[in-house]
Amino acid sequence: MAKEATRQAIIQKGAKLIHSRGFVNTGIQEIITAAGVPKGSFYFYFKNKDDFGAGVIDHFSDLVISWFEKYSEDHTLPPLARLERFFDDSNHFYEKIGFTCGCPIGNLSQEMSDLSEPMRNKLSDAYGRIRLIMKNCITEAKEQGAVSSKEDADELAVFVLNGWEGALIDMKVSKSIRPLVIFKKVLFEKILTA
Repeated sequence: MAKEATRQAIIQKGAKLIHSRGFVNTGIQEIITAAGVPKGSFYFYFKNKDDFGAGVIDHFSDLVISWFEKYSEDHTLPPLARLERFFDDSNHFYEKIGFTCGCPIGNLSQEMSDLSEPMRNKLSDAYGRIRLIMKNCITEAKEQGAVSSKEDADELAVFVLNGWEGALIDMKVSKSIRPLVIFKKVLFEKILTA
């Protein structure tokens, strides 16, 4: 059990560094220093840096998906209100941290998808899980008549997730909330409407 706890501590500390600096720019020495484990012990817990990266993706996937689920499973609100609350709270979060970091799954997807096939597969799975949550909300909204679009709920979920990730990139580049505000406005006033 102690080995797994230490492994998780390394993943969590490393994930924080990677979220702000990127996977390639974060060295193994920095990771083990942040985790407070002895030099050279990294390979006791991980086969290589890609194996560590797979653990980081699992960590980020669990965090991001549980964040989405917190909103999507709040059935005290209609489905579109759940999505809207998610985007509102996300906007407040990114504003609070100075429009930095972005989505850890999106960041790693941009950085690692062409460099590591195992990591790309894990990232693809994470995106699929997030899209499914969005699709379920959109499907429910369509069934209630809150969304009149003739587009398939799955295609709308792909569009929404890709639009949000793009808005997060623009937010980081512009250091402004404006891309997120525009995304949300267009989404709820033009696309996901009755």
